[in-house]
Amino acid sequence: MNFQKHLEVFANTAMAIAAVLLSIVLVKEFLLPRPQRAFGGRAGVASKVSLPGVDWAKSRKTLVLALSTQCHFCTESAPFFQRVAKTAAGRVKLLAVLPQPTVDAQNYLRGVGGRVDDVRQAPLDSIGVAGTPTLLFVNDSGTVTNVWTGKLSADKQAEVLHVLENSQLLKQ
Repeated sequence: MNFQKHLEVFANTAMAIAAVLLSIVLVKEFLLPRPQRAFGGRAGVASKVSLPGVDWAKSRKTLVLALSTQCHFCTESAPFFQRVAKTAAGRVKLLAVLPQPTVDAQNYLRGVGGRVDDVRQAPLDSIGVAGTPTLLFVNDSGTVTNVWTGKLSADKQAEVLHVLENSQLLKQ
């Protein structure tokens, strides 16, 4: 009988400890804000983006379009990207980054009518992007100032266009 009593106390204590640990994990995962990191995590506002061969200082602002030829949301967003290209002209550099080879990326962009100033091939996680399409608005020091992820709603599209319209003209 004494053994049973001890076993019951032990089991109850173990369950209470497990419940506390589970609660801590759930709070950390779902309630506390996560730090935004460009590398090893998702790109976020104030994170730095580094891409070989890209000199952010050559433009006041750059809109990075993280896309994939395999992404149906990217293809469905083509009319929006065409509006982005028109709005950005003379104001913001457009840089498309795709994980596919540059030739495939250029062919894809031509096929969907996307005009960009530069196309780069890089693993998207190297610039902190986990999903496509993702738009990163980057300043001349390579710092992300705005992020938009996924197929954007009409409100989010308007927000992107507003940011582009209010950007200073490109450096001469």
